[in-house]
Amino acid sequence: MKRLVPLLLITLLAGCDLLGIESPEKVAASREADGKAIGGACRHAGRAIEDCYALNRKADRAAVFAGWREMNDYMRENKIEEVAPQVAASNAAGKSPADDAAAEHGEDKAPAKNRDAKAKPKARES
Repeated sequence: MKRLVPLLLITLLAGCDLLGIESPEKVAASREADGKAIGGACRHAGRAIEDCYALNRKADRAAVFAGWREMNDYMRENKIEEVAPQVAASNAAGKSPADDAAAEHGEDKAPAKNRDAKAKPKARES
């Protein structure tokens, strides 16, 4: 009986992985890997580390820096140029692409109803 209890406990603990329950070690490893990937992507895009921190507030800063530094070393060794980001930093901060397009073209962001009122003055009745 004494040998059966530890065997049963080991079997139950091994079953946690099968149920999808992640251990704290797996969660920490996943967060670190994500942070390194974010840092590497930021460096490849030519973003400063401070910008990377600002755009990815939930990421672990130490992991982001480690990824940024590793990518920096790799890019220097292999003479790889930065790639300009396709999505502007303002889009990541919550603005929509339509907002950016309107700002670039100098369009008024007033509702259509107000724009029509500005464009067509009402005729006066006598």
